[in-house]
Amino acid sequence: QVQLGESGGGLVQAGGSLRLSCAASGRTFSNYAMGWFRQAPGKEREFVAAISWSGGITYYADSVKGRFTISRDNAKNTMYLQMNSLKPEDTAVYYCASRPGTGAWMAANQYVYWGQGTQVTVSS
Repeated sequence: QVQLGESGGGLVQAGGSLRLSCAASGRTFSNYAMGWFRQAPGKEREFVAAISWSGGITYYADSVKGRFTISRDNAKNTMYLQMNSLKPEDTAVYYCASRPGTGAWMAANQYVYWGQGTQVTVSS
């Protein structure tokens, strides 16, 4: 079992920045690839970004490429999502997730463990 907990969400104006954190406990954090997903009201959950177990491979949704940066610190069992140049359309509940293996980064069904989410609201 891996337990995940997100933090760092909040209310920010368009153009602002936030950094989300995902703290992991349980099984060895460094054995798992990690990802961020988000879900806006009335919409399906969508992929945001993913990172391999070592941090050497990262993958982003086109909608956030160049604005968001995913990273991880295996010594701290924590993953991060730095979000810059935020837009109102980035408003959503953001979830972190973990999975074994690599590839198919965007597929939510590849992720085994999920956090409970943190709200990000971007005002115009």
